[in-house]
Amino acid sequence: MIACLGRIVPSADADVSTISQSLDLQGSFESGGIMGVAGKDFGGLYSVKPLALIKPSGTEDIARVVKAAARTSHLTVAARGNGHSINGQAMAAGGLVIDMRSTEENHFKLLTIDGSPCVDVSGGALWEDVLKRCVSMFGLAPRSWTDYLSLTVGGTLSNAGVSGQAFRYGPQTSNVTELEVVTGKGEITVCSDTQNSELFFGALGGLGQFGIITRARVKLQPAPDMVRWIRLVYSEFEEFTRDAEFLVTREEAESFDYVEGFVFSNSDDPINGWPSVPLDPDHDFNPVHIPQSAGPVLYCLEVALHYSHTDHPSTIQTAVSGLLERLGFIRRLKFQVNVSYMEFLLRVKRVEEHAKANGIWDSPHPWLNIFVSKSSIVDFDRTVFKKMLKDGVGGPMLIYPLLRSKWDDRTSVVLPEGEVFYIVALLRFVRKGPSVEKLVAQNHEIVKWCNKEGLDFKLYLPHYQSREEWKRHFGKQWSRFVERKFSFDPMAILAPGQKIFKRTHTNLN
Repeated sequence: MIACLGRIVPSADADVSTISQSLDLQGSFESGGIMGVAGKDFGGLYSVKPLALIKPSGTEDIARVVKAAARTSHLTVAARGNGHSINGQAMAAGGLVIDMRSTEENHFKLLTIDGSPCVDVSGGALWEDVLKRCVSMFGLAPRSWTDYLSLTVGGTLSNAGVSGQAFRYGPQTSNVTELEVVTGKGEITVCSDTQNSELFFGALGGLGQFGIITRARVKLQPAPDMVRWIRLVYSEFEEFTRDAEFLVTREEAESFDYVEGFVFSNSDDPINGWPSVPLDPDHDFNPVHIPQSAGPVLYCLEVALHYSHTDHPSTIQTAVSGLLERLGFIRRLKFQVNVSYMEFLLRVKRVEEHAKANGIWDSPHPWLNIFVSKSSIVDFDRTVFKKMLKDGVGGPMLIYPLLRSKWDDRTSVVLPEGEVFYIVALLRFVRKGPSVEKLVAQNHEIVKWCNKEGLDFKLYLPHYQSREEWKRHFGKQWSRFVERKFSFDPMAILAPGQKIFKRTHTNLN
């Protein structure tokens, strides 16, 4: 068996120069102070020192690095996209970190497969760049997104990739038809649901444990021109969830194209409260419309309808009004704007720019992402949102429903039971106030409470410290996960920062 959760302790005689020369890379091999970025991530909670940072020119370089690590008794390899992991998942203490961004231009090709458009893109490409190129060159766009697009293709596919379109098309892992992967054996393998399918489904949502995704074939669809972007406020959680579930379970032509939601504090706090809701700076949030029965938090349903320049305004208004009249939001607390499709998808980019201007983008981000089943979400709201987090988290508290039937259970992603489940994302930005340690402790308290109360939940972007926790996370899929590890990374070389498996000295078959 591969042992779990050992910390990598590199050999003291590791010779950087010898390893560098033996690799014969087309790209670059960096060590010393210039590789500082490889020991940090967006979370800002961990910092480790790798042996070297490698900027490969392509897939062959990546395969050489993995094979070189396999010839040692201790070296590990971590693929780093844009560094947006939270808990050091893309780090390799004393190991080799591969900067996948250096490969971003290696693949970009439009294809038509069985009459449907797809695009081959590099695993190191940013989704933001894929969007811009596909829309400007072809008038097409990927079907499923993440909210923040400055993430790499390989990075999100190794987790799931979720946003407000996922209720219709599934996560990003459900919207690729082929991958090129470098396995933990250093083998370059093309895989799909019909070719090397075990690797294909293992790599999707596989937390980097079975291979490094170097190319992905992504499904496309015609890109709309414009978006009607709407926010609707609720005082009662049951009404909020009822309407959200109503929208995500309707047929495509009978609902919005994007459905998300968030919780906010029932206060005038500029970060956590009422001012965080309006979309138009000229349209204020008037708290006089909040029912007196409202509790410590309120809920916002965020929806969007796509349309084209050729659609008559009355057509759009009729479609929107027909949906809104069936919803139970507070009528005087509706906010809407019309924006371009590109502007809508890049909406979080403006948040990033604002945070960088305020100096908080580079501060620690002790985020917590959880999938919670429909059967447990009311209990979660009652204790976590209304009590533990009633004053907010210094950033968005997202919550919206997803449909299990849109996910492929052959991938490595694990989900709660039931057709409807919710993603809860606590996206903390650390400002003046509680220490990072206190916020991390609060995350642990939330997870501990969920376990104690028997809630049906799974961590998304999981981070655990013990073998038993990982086994509980994967549940009945644990044995399949371990078998895939044996098959594709038997020496446990890849993604050591996940702390699932310990590096072994020899192949275990």
